[in-house]
Amino acid sequence: MQTKLEGRTKVHFVDTEGPGTLIGEKLNPTGNKKLSAALKEDDHEFVRQLALDQVKAGADVLDVNVGVPGLNEPELLKTVVQMVAETVELPLCLDSPNFEALKTALPVAPGRPLVNSVNAEEVSLEKILPLVKERDCAVIGLTIDEKGIPKDVETRIRLTGKILERAARFDIAPEDVIIDPLVLAVSTDHEAAAITLAAIERIRTEFGVSINLGASNVSFGLPERHTLNQSFLALAMAAGANCLITDPFKLSLSLRATDLLLGKDAFSARYISQYRSLQAKDS
Repeated sequence: MQTKLEGRTKVHFVDTEGPGTLIGEKLNPTGNKKLSAALKEDDHEFVRQLALDQVKAGADVLDVNVGVPGLNEPELLKTVVQMVAETVELPLCLDSPNFEALKTALPVAPGRPLVNSVNAEEVSLEKILPLVKERDCAVIGLTIDEKGIPKDVETRIRLTGKILERAARFDIAPEDVIIDPLVLAVSTDHEAAAITLAAIERIRTEFGVSINLGASNVSFGLPERHTLNQSFLALAMAAGANCLITDPFKLSLSLRATDLLLGKDAFSARYISQYRSLQAKDS
């Protein structure tokens, strides 16, 4: 199953049978004081450079999030999406829980973007899915509802079915819904990662859709987060996740290595290319 995404000039397919998709996460001010300050000060050059650096680091898609308290998110998201789209050729992932922000920014996103996200809450389904259909784009579906993030596999399976069924009512094809079964921090629940991995396997088997994860959430609150993120990324991809929102500077080579070990990189071509690209950048 393939999800077609388009940027200003480049097309990318999120493919259940192909190599993993890396969505660069760094255009997100959460926990990033420099980006927060740049957005407040209209420092467009900082934002542009951060976008370009992620492309050079191996991102396939760029996530764009401007959620800084006190700023006008709809107008700011529109401005930043337009600016990033003029800077890079890759598809964009518009990341906001704010319906008005998505509604304002989607018209200026080139090609066929990805919306992050809809969830299984009735309000979200009724507002976001018509927007996705009208724009003819793809969407990430989070397995969360009015009761919060489920702590069990069965509820996540049920919510996956609900999201896909409601998307179908709006004539949104399954390949245009990328399910995110969510992962909680193992620092607060040592079984959190194992439950998510089991959910990934079930979702892939029962629904056959692409699966997304925010790969860095798992390590929150623990030392040596990179080691945990790297290990979880490999396990998630082996379980069936094929789309990762993560740090391309730290994890692009790990993602390509996992693709290679899973038999999704003929003649090691993508792994070697990524390695050489990173070596050139550091030299």
